[in-house]
Amino acid sequence: MKKSQIRKKYLKLREKKIQNYNLINTNNIIKLLKKKLIKGKIIGGYYPYNNELDCIQILKKLEKKNYIISLPKIKKNFQMDFIQWSSNEPLVINRFGIPEPSNGKIKFPDILLIPLLSFDKKLNRVGYGGGFYDRYIHKIKRIKKPLLVGLAYSFQRVKNIPINEYDKKLDFVITEKNIIE
Repeated sequence: MKKSQIRKKYLKLREKKIQNYNLINTNNIIKLLKKKLIKGKIIGGYYPYNNELDCIQILKKLEKKNYIISLPKIKKNFQMDFIQWSSNEPLVINRFGIPEPSNGKIKFPDILLIPLLSFDKKLNRVGYGGGFYDRYIHKIKRIKKPLLVGLAYSFQRVKNIPINEYDKKLDFVITEKNIIE
């Protein structure tokens, strides 16, 4: 299946199935951070859009454990930065209809929670096709090597995702059922 076909199929499937699935247990993320001995405390999350797995409650719990939370802010040319954000700060709606911080300090996450439409057993992912995360991962890896964690529902797994030279592989995918390495 081509990426465009996967994208179309899983956008529809996610919209149909989302109500029947549980959220990810925050403890699984904390276990993963401890297991991987992540010393950094900067988490890059996202504000859920278009039936993406909602990680806001996860971010709020991590914030209470003294993690620094950051959310993406879209820039020109399909670029983005992660901006420090606290759950009590307001967000503004960007040109895609996604809430994001209006301003704040740029942070380079130690852990990046990444939304996706689909993933495979090799930890490849399909997003919306804009390449925002692939570009960001390429940029941040010049500064540090963050742990790349995809968040998805278990039904979003496919057998194989076609990849190209620009696609960035995840380190883990966490679903409502398990952690995939």
